[in-house]
Amino acid sequence: MSINTLILRNFKKNISNYYLYVFALIFTVALYFAFVTLQYDPAMDATKGSIKGAASVQAASVLLVVIVSIFILYANNLFIKRRGKEIGLFQLIGLTKQRIFWILTAENFMIFFGSLLIGIFVGFSFSKLILMILFSLTGVETEATLRFSTQALIQTTTIFGGVYVLIMLMNYIFIKRQSILSLFKVVSTTEAHVRRVSVFEILIGMLGLIFIALGYFISTKLFGGDFATVEALFTAMITILALVILGTYLFYKGSVSFISNIIRKKKDGYLSITEVLSLSTIMFRMKSNSLLLTIITTVSALAIGLLSLSYISYYSTEKSAAQAVPAHFSIIGNEHAEQFKQTLQSHSISYSEKQIDVLQVNVNAEEVFDLNLNALVFRPDTLNMAVISDSDIAEYDLAKTQTIFTGYNDLVKSFMPMKESGNVTFNGKSNNTVLEYAGLKKEYYISSYFTGNSLPVAVVDKSVFESLRADINPDIQRGSSLYIGININDEEKLKQANDLFLDAFSVNRSQQSQLEMSNNAKRNTGLTMFIVGFLGLTFLITSGCILYFKQMGEGEDEKPSYTILRKLGYTEADIIKGIQVKQIYHFGIPLAVGLLHGYFAVKSGWFFFGTELWTPMIIVMFIYTALYSTFGILSVFYYKKVIKEAL
Repeated sequence: MSINTLILRNFKKNISNYYLYVFALIFTVALYFAFVTLQYDPAMDATKGSIKGAASVQAASVLLVVIVSIFILYANNLFIKRRGKEIGLFQLIGLTKQRIFWILTAENFMIFFGSLLIGIFVGFSFSKLILMILFSLTGVETEATLRFSTQALIQTTTIFGGVYVLIMLMNYIFIKRQSILSLFKVVSTTEAHVRRVSVFEILIGMLGLIFIALGYFISTKLFGGDFATVEALFTAMITILALVILGTYLFYKGSVSFISNIIRKKKDGYLSITEVLSLSTIMFRMKSNSLLLTIITTVSALAIGLLSLSYISYYSTEKSAAQAVPAHFSIIGNEHAEQFKQTLQSHSISYSEKQIDVLQVNVNAEEVFDLNLNALVFRPDTLNMAVISDSDIAEYDLAKTQTIFTGYNDLVKSFMPMKESGNVTFNGKSNNTVLEYAGLKKEYYISSYFTGNSLPVAVVDKSVFESLRADINPDIQRGSSLYIGININDEEKLKQANDLFLDAFSVNRSQQSQLEMSNNAKRNTGLTMFIVGFLGLTFLITSGCILYFKQMGEGEDEKPSYTILRKLGYTEADIIKGIQVKQIYHFGIPLAVGLLHGYFAVKSGWFFFGTELWTPMIIVMFIYTALYSTFGILSVFYYKKVIKEAL
């Protein structure tokens, strides 16, 4: 038999084991090529006024290379070790290590560069769709066309060619270092099984659970006022990170075995076939894979957290814009407002107008804000707050001794929690006015020009307002005290009115458009969500494949056990039921822990990114879980094949 015939036969024999690896390789190449194509697409240059995207895409492509390279090298390492016996047999029949290396090189060349060509074709085919998705997310009205980029082809080929060279180097070192005897037992030495749970492992398991719980607890206190300085806040963040990562490692190292052992002891050793195939293997397999599972869980939590936060920002753009600019258009002062109204009238666009007088008053709300004087952000005894009259707000009719606060978002609420009652002192230039705090409302009535989008607005009785106006401190007033909000009556003409507004004024804090603010936020957050989504999807595919490859190896190792079980009379359905539970554990535990880590990470600081938590986060977690579960289902199908071959 010639070497070429041997290479072809060997390639055909192993291709069935490589199909998911080939799929993942094609998928990652397609993603990378599409990403780099975006970087060189002229459409990105044509939208520089609206998207500063080329640099972001380039940075993301670097991260994509890192993720993909680590995955390919790790997957190759798994496969080369699984083929240790095959390499040993080649040596037994007289092939030199150098000849064996060239056989594997030729085989990998066909797989790798065949996948590379297919991946480039797929990436090119979907590049227009990806560009359309980007433009849709960012709200850019530019035509997306299908273009083949020679620069993207060269860059992709160079990068993955370099990865291939690294793979061959790893294979060469592996073959060079192994003796024939070591090749026949390389799997057993790398996949060691632990046969009992020691007291030390029990202690490690308990410590891991304590570390994770403590990290979660500190995260709930992170922005609640318990850490009053930047140094304390930074220390708390580092502590949370260290506790959760170390706790996760100890969880896989000891907690899983500890909990599984408790369940097994409760059974008094009488385990069903389902429990033998699932519970027992979990006890002894997860410990040896604890570092890998810790990395996968941590990066999964990072991906879930970043995806959730980016989607929270994107999901909240309209509501955040409405908080900063309560009307369609907010204008400070009469001169510009009259100019814009005349423009609307000349174009037959009907509108409604709301005018509110605003005062800036130094306020002592120490009795209302549940915060000490060493607060990280604000001192509640020296707040410069906007004050308006209840006569300008139809919903309120306050007594002369009362005040209410409005426009209070979740960010400020987290830093400055409020009590249900207390007195508020309004300091004038010569006199002070003490009013009773009568409640908190979330409605926004004036633009962020007066509030900085950080403090609520105080509403007082009209007579109190006039008294404060008479004793006003001119040093803290803004350029104008008149807020004018203009709403377009016909929503279909809002875009036209917005174009007229942008033509007439340069948008700034005193002249704001709600639609333009929302569009700008969507452009920035949409690009971020697009990049984070692609990177998250890439990691999801690669980590899922790695867990699947590990299950492939375990399935081959356990084939003799399935043969014995079949001979003892257990049906294929009995064994498959146990395998299904096993896969729920193997894929479900890292997923569940990753989701928990992601939830507490998002929950601790989501209010920095938007106004809505649950809907965006649940959607992200649901999609991530559904995609991740696909690999567990695929592994069950693989086990079915192994079980059928067991007899």
